[in-house]
This record gives sequence, structure tokens and C-alpha cells, in this order.
Amino acid sequence: MLWTSRSTRAISIPFALRVGEAFVGEPDEPEIAHIDLVMGSVEGPVGRAFAEALASPSKGHTPLLAVLTPGVAVRPPTLITPTVTIENMAQGEKIFGPVQRGIAEAVVESVEEGVIPRDIVDDVVIIANTFVHPEAEDDRRLYENNKEAMKKAIECAMKGEPTIDELIEKKDEVEHPLAKF
Repeated sequence: MLWTSRSTRAISIPFALRVGEAFVGEPDEPEIAHIDLVMGSVEGPVGRAFAEALASPSKGHTPLLAVLTPGVAVRPPTLITPTVTIENMAQGEKIFGPVQRGIAEAVVESVEEGVIPRDIVDDVVIIANTFVHPEAEDDRRLYENNKEAMKKAIECAMKGEPTIDELIEKKDEVEHPLAKF
């Protein structure tokens, strides 16, 4: 059987790769959320990385699709990749539960709010590297923080923020919450 595209329109994405990042929560609390995100065309480098990551899980770093609930994957397709090794079921349940739900809702809301244009949801993919502290316990905070961080990371990616001018202006004024020296 031959497969054809669901759409006869040409894919027209104005970018091959966008990058976003966000950190939400108090640095000394284990329920912090840190998202590093790439977004791009299904036919470009991000699309290839998406497929490769999904097809090549490694022990403790199994990528998973963002779903609102099992069987309801979001669009644009979003892959969550844990940055911290998942060593037990309790940690796995955090990533496959509240973290996954928060990220999934953030993607759908970003489309609903127009941050991600509806007309590109079938033509782009997102990969979100997600930090979950091994000692995190509060599922509600994990959900809220990851949802907020994902929305911020998507917005930064879509707007191309921060700009180089903003970075140069702030480089000597900002502090990294985990670099205490």
C-alpha cells in the first residue's frame, strides 16, 4: 500500500529550527521545572532528531510523547526527553504523569492562544528536554511548574527571545540560581 500525505498543500515553515528555554520554581525546591526546547520542521533536522530519539530510547532516558491522556497525543507532536536518569517507578510516574500532562497542556494552550500558529501544527515537531529532580514529591507543583516553563519556552522559541541586544544588556546584571560563587 502506498502512503500519501494527509494534506496536498506544500509544507511552508518559515524556520528550520527554533530554540527556547525556561526555568520555573524556587532553586532550592525539588519541584523546579527546567525546559530546553527545540522546534522545527518535520522535514528538517528537528524532525529527524524527533524520529531518532523516539526510535532509540536509552535506559533511564526513555523519550515519551506529550499526551493529554493516553491515546490523545498533542499537536504539534511533542517529545519529552528526561535530562535526569529515571532510576525507579516513583521517578517514572512523575515524568509520565504530572510533568507529561503539564507539558501537553502547555502545547495545546500555545496553539489555542496563537503563540504557535494553527496552520503549522502538522508541519512542525517539538522536543522538550525536561529536568525532574529525583526528590520531587509534589505532583501538583510539578504539573504547574512544567506547564508554565513549557509555555515560556515555546514563547521564547517562537519570538526569538531573548534577543542578542537583551543578552548583552543583561549579561552583567543577572544571576544563575544554581551557580553560587
